[in-house]
Amino acid sequence: MPRRESDSLAQAAAASPSHGDGAQAGGPVTTFARRLNLFDATMIVISGIVGSGIFINPYVVAQAVGTPFLIVGVWVGGGVIALLGAFVFAELSTVMPRVGGQYAFFREAFHPLVAFLHGWSLLLIIQSGATAAVAVAFSQYVAQLAGMPQALVPWLAAAVMLLLAGFHALGVRPGAVVVNVITFGKVLVLAALIVSVFVVSPRASGLVFTPLAPPGLHGILLLSAFFAGLVPAMFSYGGWQNLNFVAEEVREPQRNLPRAILLGVACVIVLYVSANLAYLHVLGAPALAASRTPAADTAAQVFGGLGGRLIGALVVVSTFGFLNLALLTAPRVYYAMAADGLFFRSLARLHPRFRVPVAAILLQGGLAAAFALTRSYERLLACAVFADWIFFALAGAALLVFRRKLPAAPRPFPTPGYPWLPLAFTLAGVGIVVNLFFTSPRDALLGTAILAAGVPVFLLWRAAGRRGGERL
Repeated sequence: MPRRESDSLAQAAAASPSHGDGAQAGGPVTTFARRLNLFDATMIVISGIVGSGIFINPYVVAQAVGTPFLIVGVWVGGGVIALLGAFVFAELSTVMPRVGGQYAFFREAFHPLVAFLHGWSLLLIIQSGATAAVAVAFSQYVAQLAGMPQALVPWLAAAVMLLLAGFHALGVRPGAVVVNVITFGKVLVLAALIVSVFVVSPRASGLVFTPLAPPGLHGILLLSAFFAGLVPAMFSYGGWQNLNFVAEEVREPQRNLPRAILLGVACVIVLYVSANLAYLHVLGAPALAASRTPAADTAAQVFGGLGGRLIGALVVVSTFGFLNLALLTAPRVYYAMAADGLFFRSLARLHPRFRVPVAAILLQGGLAAAFALTRSYERLLACAVFADWIFFALAGAALLVFRRKLPAAPRPFPTPGYPWLPLAFTLAGVGIVVNLFFTSPRDALLGTAILAAGVPVFLLWRAAGRRGGERL
């Protein structure tokens, strides 16, 4: 592509109106309000990552790889992949700071079908399924702490989702304040617990790095086991992309978006690796693999019953923070789809006073509540990592496309080591997805089927739009 044409494309991308600027042409224009600062944005990144995974998933990693060396290696390796993703999304956030994040990246880099399939999988698998699962986990811990009957758990989960949806319909700022308070608080408490473990029990160490790998696990079997361990680790690390969904609501996006992504991911890597060192220090690898609540068991061994109850309360706070964020960010993707004529047109409207996509927020809350009540989220959640990493890998490819297509676009934080770093991130994503066909074939095939079902849906919406059928 000639340089002059590329420059024109870049200028057009920078000058083109956002969805918030043009989704309601024909009447008073309602735009997104830029009310999120750097601290807000960083807390969104951290809150999108730190949910319930770090309190539960370490036992799955321990079962997959077996030894302290490989357990720590998986969490460090997952952190490296997350950091690669942070660099990729930091650059993409400045090249295409549009509402919907990955949806906008894929629409401009590839084809509207790719963008639609991302929104489709977010609605049916990645966000709604995961949000319903976390809502149920939140309700289970609340029921346990409050002495409520377990039969009420699904109803409590659904009620929380609907109440949060109504809360977020009041604007982006109230939800951001809740994210800030919960995220900052839970990170401080978790960090204090990690430090306390080593101070209170300095001698009880299960951190023994011999043998490096279990007997008989070598070659391709070792590589497959490592990738199997990466699946739950990357599920725990996932979430840094949430900030890109609300790109048009961040102040000084060229400055704050990339800084928040990199700072947030770096903090989480330190937190996650330190937490797993603490679990291994107290429990050791065999006990960690046998524990479905490693954080609570670690705290209980060090601090007694009070420690277990403290972790239970921390999980409640952490999962509530994740649910709050889910209703803050993902609905912006459905809004962007609708603004492009690829989803119900009513979802493309911003409230004139609160300047948020109320219908899209209520859709996300209602669907997650329905999944919680019917327990249909359980099968969808198993596909979440599969679908998520397809689109993470495509994000790395989108960066490569934009470097050629939009060479003059602003890049205050260009990805270091280009093109090798985005290529490494893309290949890591491909490796995770391909390995799932061997380790979890049913989940991979179900995820493939749901994605494939989105193709005819896209074609129907597009055909209806061409016939003036935005009234669907």
